[in-house]
Amino acid sequence: MRFVSTAGRAPPANLRTALFDGLAPDGGLYQPASLEMLPDAAVNRLIGNTLHDSALLLARHLMGDELDEDRLASIVEGALDFPIPLKRLDEQTFVLELFHGPTLAFKDVGARFMARLMAAFRSESDVPLTVLTATSGDTGGAVASAFLDVPGIRVVVLYPEGQVSPLQERQFTTLGGNVTAIAVAGTFDDCQRMAKEALASEELRRETPLTSANSINVGRLLPQIFYYFHAWTQLADPAADVLVAVPSGNFGNLTAGLMAKRLGLPVARFVAATNVNDVVPRFLDSSRFQPVASVRTISTAMDVGDPSNFSRMDTLFGGDAAKMREVVVGSAHTDEDTRGAIARVHEEHGYVLDPHSAVGYLGLEAARARRPGTVGIVLATAHPAKFAATVEPVIGRSIEVPERLARLLKGESRTTRIEPDTKQLGRLLLSG
Repeated sequence: MRFVSTAGRAPPANLRTALFDGLAPDGGLYQPASLEMLPDAAVNRLIGNTLHDSALLLARHLMGDELDEDRLASIVEGALDFPIPLKRLDEQTFVLELFHGPTLAFKDVGARFMARLMAAFRSESDVPLTVLTATSGDTGGAVASAFLDVPGIRVVVLYPEGQVSPLQERQFTTLGGNVTAIAVAGTFDDCQRMAKEALASEELRRETPLTSANSINVGRLLPQIFYYFHAWTQLADPAADVLVAVPSGNFGNLTAGLMAKRLGLPVARFVAATNVNDVVPRFLDSSRFQPVASVRTISTAMDVGDPSNFSRMDTLFGGDAAKMREVVVGSAHTDEDTRGAIARVHEEHGYVLDPHSAVGYLGLEAARARRPGTVGIVLATAHPAKFAATVEPVIGRSIEVPERLARLLKGESRTTRIEPDTKQLGRLLLSG
């Protein structure tokens, strides 16, 4: 597969180049030059497959012959060594639990696959590489865990100081080793801007090779396609009219779903479910994309005012907002709405949603009001224990903290604080 830039001014790249460069040289995001649809017979053969078997078929389709079969199979099996179950809430409502990986967040899927993919392409003679990632919550922990102790790779996590949950923060500040945490006195949008500017700096990259592990990197994005197909294959009626609600912040998760549909996923529509940071829902209403300063909410990982992956979404639909609206419906919700959904789902179904998954549930409800009779799947993106301070008062009981999270409470947190200044970040990277 060849990859092209969303900015349209860079030459096509192979998988290795797109993976290690992170950003295209013109500042755009790499995405597949084309998405060849799987034959109906191949899609139907996925029904009844294991997660590993489906993921391997899709990985082979997407990545061609850049990796041999045995190595690709090893990457899939090593990355996806946890279940991704589809839980039924009622006859027509399902929750895809993406939080059973090491850091209890959906980003484990892409981060673990990407780490193994990079390791497969690297050799002992390669110069040390810095993986730079900005996080609004779960990305930092997932990337840090995935790359922990990988030889020749350093991980630097940028996060907005005071704007991620305490447990999320400890998932990347207590690891040490080859993981460095940097608290930025600003917003996630500042962190994302700094990471992009660092990656685009030829001077900085000459001194220290850099790549990204955010969803701007195709190595993180493409594996997310796997679980959309996996969810569909677990439905009792694969021919059902299906809506998928995606809690959305930087929109990598939704982009992966749209790519899955291009590959032949039989899903009718997607819901771009957001909190009050509703840049994309407003675009779907107005056809104008207008980034704004992000607003803090209880669904912190979605507090993004300038989502990077919108450029991929826009490119997929050829810049035609009307075509995007045929496939994507927007839905934005307040913190009060979110708390209400958490309480209601717990009372009616005995199921506990985290604040991000609750936004997805609200988006599904709103979309189904306009499209009754559909089967709905909500992507549950994080374990509710990671947001206990928000969830427990709403449901009136405590949430058991999984052991892998409880261990983090005992570790020493180490972080460096900087201003939202790329030059200051560059000096830190070079001193590292």
